[in-house]
Amino acid sequence: MNKNSLTTVGLAVLRIALGLIFAAHGWQKFNEWTIAGTTAAFGDMGIPMAGIAAPLVATVELVGGIALILGVLSRPVALLLALDMIGALLMVHLPFGMFVANNGVELVLALGAGAAAIALIGPGAFSVDKVLFGRTDSKARVLAA
Repeated sequence: MNKNSLTTVGLAVLRIALGLIFAAHGWQKFNEWTIAGTTAAFGDMGIPMAGIAAPLVATVELVGGIALILGVLSRPVALLLALDMIGALLMVHLPFGMFVANNGVELVLALGAGAAAIALIGPGAFSVDKVLFGRTDSKARVLAA
């Protein structure tokens, strides 16, 4: 396999794995915890406007996760997911240190960094974006080439 093939496969693996995790978390907020329960939990965590934030975050994670899996509007969706994780990191997880076992930043940092990478690099060739728009990488990379 050449470098371009490995990059294409690597981006697909990253995008699909992130998408699965985000979609699962969004699904959990809608179905396991319910929006009412998620709103209450957000309120308990001190998240402002929990009644708006909970359904918004649940929707961004569920729909955004599915969009990442498919590679649809990957860059703007990944940016929204990265912002979601920055909010979770700053508003909830930062005081608890690094490790997820202590409610720390470990998971949200990894998810946010992965989403930011997709937002910056693009979805790769194995994506609906490639079929619809013919783009697989960022404008910055195209200009530098």
